Amino acid sequence: MDLFEYQGKEFFAEYGMPISPGELALTTEEAVKAAENLGCPVMVKAQVHTGGRGKAGGVKFAASVDEVSEHAENILGLDINGHIVERLWIEKASDIAEEYYASFTLDRSAKKHLGMLSAEGGVEIETVAEENPEAIARIWVDPVEGLSEGNCRNWVKEAALPEQALEGAVEILLKLYEAYVDGDADLVEINPLILTEDGRVHVLDAKVTLDSNSVFRHENYADFDLTQTRDERETAAHSKGLQYVGLEGEVGVIANGAGLAMSTVDVVNQVGGRPANFLDIGGGANADVMTAALEVINNDPEVRSIFINIFGGITRGEEIANGIIDALDRVEMRSPIVIRLDGTNADEGRAILEPHLSETLQVAPTMLEGAEQAVALAKGMNNQ
Repeated sequence: MDLFEYQGKEFFAEYGMPISPGELALTTEEAVKAAENLGCPVMVKAQVHTGGRGKAGGVKFAASVDEVSEHAENILGLDINGHIVERLWIEKASDIAEEYYASFTLDRSAKKHLGMLSAEGGVEIETVAEENPEAIARIWVDPVEGLSEGNCRNWVKEAALPEQALEGAVEILLKLYEAYVDGDADLVEINPLILTEDGRVHVLDAKVTLDSNSVFRHENYADFDLTQTRDERETAAHSKGLQYVGLEGEVGVIANGAGLAMSTVDVVNQVGGRPANFLDIGGGANADVMTAALEVINNDPEVRSIFINIFGGITRGEEIANGIIDALDRVEMRSPIVIRLDGTNADEGRAILEPHLSETLQVAPTMLEGAEQAVALAKGMNNQ
């Protein structure tokens, strides 16, 4: 789950990190009221799940309430990288002496947490990495050992932050790591982390991605889920408990398991097709789950064929086949379907499917052949 900036700051504040006073606004009138409450000057900041807000005109300084009104009017409804601005964060302006960058994420290859720190903040870290990679100090943290104050202090020195920022940076970075681990985050990023004119180190921005699988440990994460940016297809799938990501192709994809679903998307691309989605139905393929999956894909007007790629493990092939047949009785399909069924009791499952096969319901012996058949069907539907 990606958090808006204001949510990320609230998340950081729970771990004792210093943030600027601010208020959320959904209208120009609310933005003006927030500025009056906070006192000008303030920053008017677009809240979207994407970067590049400043370059797109989504972050503005306002010295007066009149300027707040003008900026809010211009920013609300602004399209930033395909994201329409519907909310603003009105924040008390800060006096900035220097800007830094700090983050933690997981380095899967090293099987450790990766911290990145740079004295060159305020710009995208990709730009720093490309133009001046030596400016980024990296630290790998063993999850068992954690981040010690001594190692954190050495890390800050390696990043060449000035002496006056040392203590404040160490304090915030230790709390940032705590938030990253205890909060079950995939990414925590502060850009910029600032040194103020009076010598304080302060959080000026927040980018946070939380592991959605950890919701059961954090009751308040349900509120974050309500503000996730999803298209209509993703919203429908989410409401049915499906792991779905909408894409821009014509071949609908259903698979059991994230790895198999990703492989299926890749194979469809490999044989010259374009996947319409990633859809993982998990370990179960019963009638209810399959019905939900087919309904979501069937409602996508761009889909021209559907590839159901199932590998039976704990769930046996005959159960999967019966689930598919029952689901097809419930959903009036618009597009032809190709099924590849393998794994436990796959022969029994294919035997159950056999009497129902037709031009619009086909089976394939392998994933590659199934993808080829689905792509050919999609292209045939496009030519009709």
